Amino acid sequence: MESDRYSAVTRVLWRVLFLNVAVAVVKIVLGYATGAVSIISDGFHSLTDSASNVVGLVGVSVARRPPDSNHPYGHRKYETMASLAILLFLVIVLVEVLQASINRFLNGGAPRVFPEGIALMATTLAINIGVVSYESRQGRRLHSEVLLADAKHTRSDVLTSGAVLGALLGVWWGFPLLDPLAAIVVAGFIGHACWSIAQEASRILGDQIVIAEDDVRDVVQSVPEVLGSEKIRTRGSADYVFLDLHLWLDPQTPLQAAHATSHVVKDKLMAKFPQLADVVIHIEPPPTVATHNSQLPTPKAQLPISK
Repeated sequence: MESDRYSAVTRVLWRVLFLNVAVAVVKIVLGYATGAVSIISDGFHSLTDSASNVVGLVGVSVARRPPDSNHPYGHRKYETMASLAILLFLVIVLVEVLQASINRFLNGGAPRVFPEGIALMATTLAINIGVVSYESRQGRRLHSEVLLADAKHTRSDVLTSGAVLGALLGVWWGFPLLDPLAAIVVAGFIGHACWSIAQEASRILGDQIVIAEDDVRDVVQSVPEVLGSEKIRTRGSADYVFLDLHLWLDPQTPLQAAHATSHVVKDKLMAKFPQLADVVIHIEPPPTVATHNSQLPTPKAQLPISK
């Protein structure tokens, strides 16, 4: 059931939120203790993971509401809007990271690196890898845009943590410039995550096709009474799709029989594509019949005779 799905998504978000807060606090404290701009940047990046979890929880709580008179298609796009809020957080972090790294390049300085700090960064990296694996797996299982978008966010955190860990080792070996360079790498990973989330959200909000037209037509044509179809359109998210199409039937088909055939087509489509939320079918004769009928002469208005 849809309510069970949203409950499962909410549970995943709460678990991930707890882990992200723990990782962010460790990184920020460690960053200020060592003076490493790369760790501080990575810490605030992790903190936005937590903020995005909160946004996701809010988005899911709204998206789970059933359709109403003002939202006949449901509230599912609020989940997409929540993923856009995650994107906003990422952009803010991107700007902060770039500013911090440029400042270090201009003013110089080297962080204080010690083995315990490196061990802590390695531990947070392992936790992030586990979070990404868990959230991505649950996102695919539950077909959740928020979980998948948040997993992309956290995946960028894994890459940045790896780069920061490498930079810390480099600083320890006498290469202090690796600290701001790692911050630049962090910015690159964050920018890539921004682009990925923006693409997915724009696909949904821009009503890009979800199910291939030929795949839909193959199911429709499997019903013997159907002569053909056209104007096949799909839109929505990966697991909440709306489909409408024009169905060609013999023009001599009685209305009740035509209606029954349309339901057969709809049932087959819903069975083949369980992600369909609704299917709207318009019944009409084949184009040749429609064209023939449109060419029939229409009565002309009688003009008054002038005297």
